[in-house]
Amino acid sequence: MPLIIDGGRVPTRWAERVSRTMIAIDNHTRRMDGLSIALINNMPDPALEDTEVQFFELLDIVSGDLPVYIKLYSLTGVPRTDRGERHLNKFYFPFDDLWESRFDGVIITGTEPRFPNLKEEPYWNLLAEVFNWAQRSTSSTILSCLAAHASVLHCDGIKRHPLSDKKFGVFDAVTAKHDLMSHAAGFVRFPHSRWNEVRQNDLIAGGYSVLAKSVDAGVDVFVKKVMNSLFVHFQGHPEYGAHTLMKEYRRDIKRFLRGERETYPTMPYGYFDAAASEALETYREIALTDRREDVIESFPESVSKTLQHSWHSSAVGVYRNWLRYMVGRKAERPTFPVMSRVGIADATVADGEIA
Repeated sequence: MPLIIDGGRVPTRWAERVSRTMIAIDNHTRRMDGLSIALINNMPDPALEDTEVQFFELLDIVSGDLPVYIKLYSLTGVPRTDRGERHLNKFYFPFDDLWESRFDGVIITGTEPRFPNLKEEPYWNLLAEVFNWAQRSTSSTILSCLAAHASVLHCDGIKRHPLSDKKFGVFDAVTAKHDLMSHAAGFVRFPHSRWNEVRQNDLIAGGYSVLAKSVDAGVDVFVKKVMNSLFVHFQGHPEYGAHTLMKEYRRDIKRFLRGERETYPTMPYGYFDAAASEALETYREIALTDRREDVIESFPESVSKTLQHSWHSSAVGVYRNWLRYMVGRKAERPTFPVMSRVGIADATVADGEIA
């Protein structure tokens, strides 16, 4: 079953990527057999369309034959180029539409912070309104990276802490017993790309349950039921594609060469194989001795050929379980038929209750 893009606003890259006929829908009464999800994509322009494709692909895989209806939004106040604004105007809906809508779930992405204090960001007041809306109007809310930090700050006053270096790479995390982790066999593997963290002690004191924690990356996944909605927080990025970290690494190197950052970026942990790491270390030595923007042209692009999507099964598992949770919540409503069509039909669910 293909994803169903609301209003026929199908972003160009996704339309080109899928070979199936795209389905558009405007009539809410036809959605009773599936799940409606709002994707609030706040990523900067260079990653805006990549992020659409990453979440669409992941939801497409995990939905099985369950219809999933997607509607796109983005916070105002995130800096945009003219091209980015045109893309939003063509494919995204205004927030007046969000306030008047009801969704089973919402996914809220992060963006690049401009200020140490998130409450100083130009989009903060609108983002806080979105959190309040999600608590009342959804069964579950996924919060990615900066959005996770903003949510715990807004809901419980939990502050994030700056890191001495960017937490960057692919990290294994030990999991707790919980339905969202029922696929995990004790651990998950997710990419991270962040300069800040929230800490376990603060989260537990605030009533959060930590579902996945890494020795090297700290808390990964944590949840809390807030009013009607289960808030699912990721400090990492399960949705990332195989090449996303490499693109970010190349971007950060270019910023260094331009003089936009003082230090050469640290290579992503647990991501490149030995041969690729050696090639990148050789390139690093060249860039440090000849710091010019043109040097980016000699970046060893061939390192991308051996990249592995090693976190794919972890991402599929947790998002499949997330859809199952929302299906279960929807089945509690007397007008909705019980469904068991999310992903693999014979998959089992763990004993732990999602709460």
